[in-house]
Amino acid sequence: MTVRFGVLGVGRIGRIHARNLATQVEGAELVAIADPRMDAAREVAARWHVPHVYADYHDVLRHPQVDAVVIATPTDTHARIIVEAAEAGKHIFCEKPIALDLAAIDQALETVERAGVKLQVGFNRRFDPTFKRVRELVAQGAIGTPHLLRITSRDPEPPPLEYVKVSGGIFLDMTIHDFDMARYLMGEEVEEVYAMGAVLVDPGIGQVGDVDTAVVTLRFRSGAMGVIDNSRKAVYGYDQRVEVFGSGGMAAGENRTPDAHVLADAQGIHRPKPLYFFLERYMDSFIAEMQAFVAALQEDREPPVTGLDGRMAVVLGLAAWQSLREGRPVRVSEVS
Repeated sequence: MTVRFGVLGVGRIGRIHARNLATQVEGAELVAIADPRMDAAREVAARWHVPHVYADYHDVLRHPQVDAVVIATPTDTHARIIVEAAEAGKHIFCEKPIALDLAAIDQALETVERAGVKLQVGFNRRFDPTFKRVRELVAQGAIGTPHLLRITSRDPEPPPLEYVKVSGGIFLDMTIHDFDMARYLMGEEVEEVYAMGAVLVDPGIGQVGDVDTAVVTLRFRSGAMGVIDNSRKAVYGYDQRVEVFGSGGMAAGENRTPDAHVLADAQGIHRPKPLYFFLERYMDSFIAEMQAFVAALQEDREPPVTGLDGRMAVVLGLAAWQSLREGRPVRVSEVS
């Protein structure tokens, strides 16, 4: 069974999904693209030989040849389009976050369930081969009982201020991936969040109500603890590392580099910098997450990253914001 896709939005991430669906994902066919910027839509369609191109995404939702849609539009449109796509009978792959408030998320998830379609949320890091292997080792008991989690996630450059203004801030557009990874790697839920943050990179980020440097501590239901550290600017590249420490050992995932050479000279030991940004670092995972979504549709089973997973990451982001503003640990039950 071939799953026929429409991609809604051909910005940076939408172009990645369009390319992968057209060339890399077995069992998928890209048949339609929509973006109000028709020049961009036509460019992507021509490159990947997509037959149907629209300015209005509703035309894709109405298209009888489209089985599933990829929502890669601005964040504030995600929940609305999920509802419309579900009502149109289309399966849905949606980039994170589903929405910035829980009422909109709940309405979207209720509509998906009522319509009987499938929804997968785009937490691609779960599909990174290194991080996936760490999760497998933890689940197999290779490190014993997990005690401590450490996640480092630092961008090479801060995003444009226009993006920061509408993104929901660092905890809902950046740390949200780390919140999902925390639940994924540990295999359990977070009960309490405590966040600290500061503006140490770009004063403009503070002027629009955000922070650019943060540390978040987590307490899991088992009593295990976690620490996430974030920065909007790491001068040496895209810094992505995880570690799970347990009663019987430790499993870790390190940065990926362009190659694995080492130079030793009189000045020291030199290695390559990490890959520069997420497009390079996580390209394999973008393919793998879409392949998993196609398989879920073909086999009529639940996608590996559900709408509830998407909701929980937002809950943790909202708890982090509440913690930062109130200067205290926040129990997840206070938010959810």
